[in-house]
Amino acid sequence: MLPFEPLSHSTSLSKGDPMIQSVGLGLRMRSLVLILAVGFAISAQAEPLPLRRAVELALSHATVTGISAADTEHAFAAYREIRNNYIPQFMFGSGLGKSWGFPLSLEGSAPSIFNINTQSALFNSALSKATAAARTEWKASTLQNQDQRNQVMQDTVLSYVELNKWEQRIGRLHEDEAAANKLEQALAERVKEGVDSPLELTKARLAAARVRLRIAEAEGSADVLREHLATLTALPAASIETVPDSMPAFAPLAREDDFVSKAEANNPTVLAAEQRARAQYLRAESEHRVKWPSVDFAAQYAMLAKYNNYSDFFVTFQRNNATIGVAIRFPLINYSQRARAQAADADAVKARRQAEAAKNKVSEETLKLQRSVRQLQAAHEVAELEYQLAQSNLDSTQTRLDAGTATIKDLGEMRAELSERYIALQDTNFELQRARIGLLRSTGELEKWINGGL
Repeated sequence: MLPFEPLSHSTSLSKGDPMIQSVGLGLRMRSLVLILAVGFAISAQAEPLPLRRAVELALSHATVTGISAADTEHAFAAYREIRNNYIPQFMFGSGLGKSWGFPLSLEGSAPSIFNINTQSALFNSALSKATAAARTEWKASTLQNQDQRNQVMQDTVLSYVELNKWEQRIGRLHEDEAAANKLEQALAERVKEGVDSPLELTKARLAAARVRLRIAEAEGSADVLREHLATLTALPAASIETVPDSMPAFAPLAREDDFVSKAEANNPTVLAAEQRARAQYLRAESEHRVKWPSVDFAAQYAMLAKYNNYSDFFVTFQRNNATIGVAIRFPLINYSQRARAQAADADAVKARRQAEAAKNKVSEETLKLQRSVRQLQAAHEVAELEYQLAQSNLDSTQTRLDAGTATIKDLGEMRAELSERYIALQDTNFELQRARIGLLRSTGELEKWINGGL
């Protein structure tokens, strides 16, 4: 190990020293990496999240859609299981065993070195109806999966729209807070000078406190919605920032639009209920047709062993044996099957009534949403005009204050009124958007609207 030699005054650190250059380069590289990491972290936090991207992430991470997709796969597998009864099934096996006396069968087959069996359905009316029922149930499961997707999309869109409302309100309330603080300071000076009474200062403080309360409520609501969207999209809550321009515009409603008929024809809930009722009817038909004749194809090959005493009991013996043919069945009396068919008929009636109930429920909800949209449109127009009027009153008061014909108190009252009208306008607009989104889901057009097709 080399001894450490301290630097003397005559020792110089030149820029050409390789060790010094490497140390300096390392420091610069670490600084650059640190700067880039901080920059990436800041950009990740401030990156806005468009509505369509939020919906795509929610659909890919939602547990509800995953469960529904698994149910659809299960229904499709059940359909293929029944349908594949028409495809021959082959079984290879062996029936090795020692025989004493006549060679008795082993599990229904003669003792053999090995055997091959095949069987498939040729004509089976009950199986045909059961296959159609399973296929219809698979279609119903697919429609139910679409309904679950619509539910996730609606939840994501409503959370996104409401979060955007609170974000805009927070920005506006901070402006109101600054104006309220200025008013409070001005009134404090006027009270100190004896121009105004302390009661006016208390009112100003109360107005400022109310603004701070609303800010706390708005920030709390925004945090809850960000956390909910983070759960839906698997994004960090702190990185979620809405983009108002990413929300598609709503198409104008015409009075002649028949949204109830649209909902009955396109709503996945109604269509799934109708398909399930159809599937139950086909199952009942299948249970009734179990009493019909059926024909199955069957074939068997077996290689027999000499030590099973076949030559002692049969005139001729050969080791290789094969049988091919059809199995024909004519059911005669089966009271248990008759009762099972009657139970299936009752289930079919129940499913049909449930489909009618689902259709009536969706129709009623759609009509309510349609009427609610029209009422909220009128309420939105009133709220917008009231906000414009409050803004005009504020501008007029500011002009009179500059001319000396109004007081600071008047200006504060007009600002408070404008803030109230702005909040009322925001709330009415959000309720209108909520109703429009619900109407889009009811008519099966929500995904098309999200993709900008409406």
